[in-house]
Amino acid sequence: MCSRCTKRFALDPKIHGRGMNDLRIRRIAAKATEGGRLRMTVTQLWYLSRTYSSCREAKPARGIRPGVRWLVAPPLALLLLSTGALTHGPPGTITVTAVAVVLVAASVMRYRPAEAPRSYISPPEGEFRQMMAGPWQAAYRKLPPGVVDDGPRAPAPREAPVDRPEAVILCADHAVAVFLRVNGIPAKLKALLVEGRPSAAHEALVDVPEGLPVVVLHDASALGALLAPLLRQAHPDRVVLDAGLPAAAVRTRRGAVHRVAKAPRASAADLRSVAGLSEADAAWLAQGFWSPIAAVPPSRLEAVVTAAVRQALAARAAELRSPDGFLTWPAEPSAPVGETSRTKGAPAG
Repeated sequence: MCSRCTKRFALDPKIHGRGMNDLRIRRIAAKATEGGRLRMTVTQLWYLSRTYSSCREAKPARGIRPGVRWLVAPPLALLLLSTGALTHGPPGTITVTAVAVVLVAASVMRYRPAEAPRSYISPPEGEFRQMMAGPWQAAYRKLPPGVVDDGPRAPAPREAPVDRPEAVILCADHAVAVFLRVNGIPAKLKALLVEGRPSAAHEALVDVPEGLPVVVLHDASALGALLAPLLRQAHPDRVVLDAGLPAAAVRTRRGAVHRVAKAPRASAADLRSVAGLSEADAAWLAQGFWSPIAAVPPSRLEAVVTAAVRQALAARAAELRSPDGFLTWPAEPSAPVGETSRTKGAPAG
């Protein structure tokens, strides 16, 4: 509650973290939905509302294990001391200095185990969802204007039926699929929306009418980069257009969200040969780094999907066999509050 106007607010930066206040959240939602023209999900709002994010590469083991250090250092120091005691003048001084160096080196070269790649977003997704479901709902009895719940317990949004579909949108991200449904984008484009994880994409297309071109939406991830090429191999009779978020668009982009995958990773060799990625992009994804397509601003996401479906319908099949991207992805987002972290010489988002 404001001490001046006595108005009750849902979020308090002192309690919920820096940048977490009602006015800022409302401004972000209003800008992302273009004043109500679009609707967005809680996941999308979370990415746009984050105040800090960082991503750190893996670190190899460093130093010498304690058992080895202290097994070698004391005997060596004792040997040097014994030698120094029998030696006078400058040689003795040098020997004593060497003993000090050995002991200091043994203390400094402490063993540090290897560290896996890590990423962090503030506030974490779980905390942000609790803010929206708890304090925000208590204060306003609903989510911010234009925002819909895409959590696992949220009811499935109604989807306008498509009588005679002309294309298929295969979406590998649940938040993006909900965004497309609540805005009626598939129906406007006369396209069927099929949701399926990259590992289950083939099964998701089983009941889809044959002959329809497929537009693939995915994260900038190792499995996402392989999705369209593998679908082309499995469905040679279909036109498959990769409209997913490419690693080249976000790997070095300031303000982009960089995360670390826990799932099994593809090798850099497969990413180069199958997905046609550059050496740098393949190496980045092979380490487990990825960037979510749900972090792309909603209006930009709408524009890319619309252009992709129209291109899939208009272009010839032979022109769509290339694994390369076809659009500039995405418009550069604003860096979140407190953005300072860097990955591979570029800021992580």
